[in-house]
Amino acid sequence: MPESTDTPIEQFLKPAAPNDFGQDIIDTTRSGPDGGQPTMPSREIAALTSKRHDHVMRDARAMLAELHGDGAVPKFGGSYIGQDGTTRPCLHLPKRETLILVSGYNVGMRATIIDRWQELEQASPTVDPILALNDLTTLRASLLNNVEERMKLAQELAAAAPKLEAFDRIASAEGSLCITDAAKSLQVRPKSLFDFLRAHGWIYQPHGGRGDIAYATKLQQGLMEHKTTTAHRSDGSEKIITQARITPKGLTRLAQEFPSPVKLAA
Repeated sequence: MPESTDTPIEQFLKPAAPNDFGQDIIDTTRSGPDGGQPTMPSREIAALTSKRHDHVMRDARAMLAELHGDGAVPKFGGSYIGQDGTTRPCLHLPKRETLILVSGYNVGMRATIIDRWQELEQASPTVDPILALNDLTTLRASLLNNVEERMKLAQELAAAAPKLEAFDRIASAEGSLCITDAAKSLQVRPKSLFDFLRAHGWIYQPHGGRGDIAYATKLQQGLMEHKTTTAHRSDGSEKIITQARITPKGLTRLAQEFPSPVKLAA
């Protein structure tokens, strides 16, 4: 857009120093036709489009004057404190005015501005806590939400309490269980538990041997142990039997990992 001639608008908003976005201290004012709607500072527009701030201000003033008349331009005005401590003018444009402004820019610049607006619109709106306390409707809704969340949490904890208590009881118990007895405690079929343990690297059957052997990793983790017993054959000779057993820690792990719904024995 062509640069406008000197008018009272030019006197109200003098050009800011070029390329000063990011080097200033803080906005001191944010005005606009509607204080409740989000706006984009002209300095941010300059940074996103890699344009000089004074050029963005020039184009924006001309656009606002053409859209709303000369008298409407101050409604979008603001100021910020520069790095040198001086107060400088800027503009805060709503979405419509921002998109109109960048419509004459190249595609890449327009895309950058549109992406930024989507970020602003998706951001969760912040609620002024002082205003919320003064608004009975907002305050009532906040209190109800808080009570509902607490009630829901209490119900979840109450439902989980028996299971957590059972886990603690199993984990602190002494001794181990054979796989068949462990299946009874988990209230699943023994065959299902044997299949699960073999498929997930808990136990294996040695070649040519009988019975199951626990993997070394499960022994090291304290999830399983071996129990060795001596049995007597019918001819009076002895044989050594090694049995893979599940520890209380292992039973607790299985109660959490077993794919079927598990009900712990009382």
